[in-house]
Amino acid sequence: MFQPNDIRLLGRLGALTLAASLWGCAMPAADQQQTAATPPPQPVPFDEAVLKAANDLFSRAQLADAGGSAKHLLVIDPLIDGVSGNQSLATRSMEARLVELVNSKYPQFAVQPFSTETVSKSPIVLVGTFTAINKDGKTEGVREAYRVCLALADLKSGKIVSKGVARAKPEGVDTTPTAYFKDSPAWAPDQATESYIKTCQGTKAGDPINAAYADRIQTAALISEAINAYNDRRYRKALDLYQSALRSPGGQQLRVYNGLYLSNWKLGQRDNASQSFGRIVDYGLTNKRLSVKFLFKPGSTNFLSDRQISGQYPIWLQQIAERTAENKGCPRGSGPYQPYWPRTC
Repeated sequence: MFQPNDIRLLGRLGALTLAASLWGCAMPAADQQQTAATPPPQPVPFDEAVLKAANDLFSRAQLADAGGSAKHLLVIDPLIDGVSGNQSLATRSMEARLVELVNSKYPQFAVQPFSTETVSKSPIVLVGTFTAINKDGKTEGVREAYRVCLALADLKSGKIVSKGVARAKPEGVDTTPTAYFKDSPAWAPDQATESYIKTCQGTKAGDPINAAYADRIQTAALISEAINAYNDRRYRKALDLYQSALRSPGGQQLRVYNGLYLSNWKLGQRDNASQSFGRIVDYGLTNKRLSVKFLFKPGSTNFLSDRQISGQYPIWLQQIAERTAENKGCPRGSGPYQPYWPRTC
């Protein structure tokens, strides 16, 4: 039975954090080759970097003849941070710039929304990562620039048909997460997100599309629609889409579990929210990585005095305690707050 003392014990977990290396996001193959052959590109202002990567991407695309005056259907699977998988104001602004560029300069493409309907037509899918890196191009130490990585994946041929890369200066870049990612309570390594990152960072033109990414593309479109609905505060619609995604191939992933929890919480469905958070905990324990975002007052062991946030903590803590006991798991904290666990762990 969950007891109040469990809150004090579990509260010492703090915000469990995981190193970026858990994603296996070492320097991409493209950067490794570049380092060995030529010096890395110099960072340029954000807008300039996005346009350089995008123009290289579209101008070098090796495309099959669409036939007559037909255009190549193009969708954008939302760009993400290359370590956390988050979407941000920066990645959203990049997407807007890409659409504007295609419409004004590359008439061979017809941009359509990323949805299950458009994906069923086997379009060309644009994926991209935006990653903070140090001077050596690694995601560690002092981050001095952002790496822009773009790729075109042709679902008809099953191959990567073009790549575009650049480096951006950090000035003027707003990496504030969008609402869904800001509100999500948990983070853990996720194969679906990892496969997206590998599709962009771990490939070159002519390579096959990452199989795990291609297999989940329909589900990814559903999740994208659900995230957009949540960001627009259409929580009932978001919940329906997350439930559909859960029933889809590869739908049992953390983005879906977070979405089910958030949508139920926003709709005031506390019991359903609690059960959904239990799935988050089970997922983390199964994958031996669970990171839950507890916010503390600076320099204090007291939770942040924001009832909209801290009011959810009792549910989280109860589910962590109960699911850990059921699974006979022994979580380990990281960072300055190390939890106390019984000797049986």
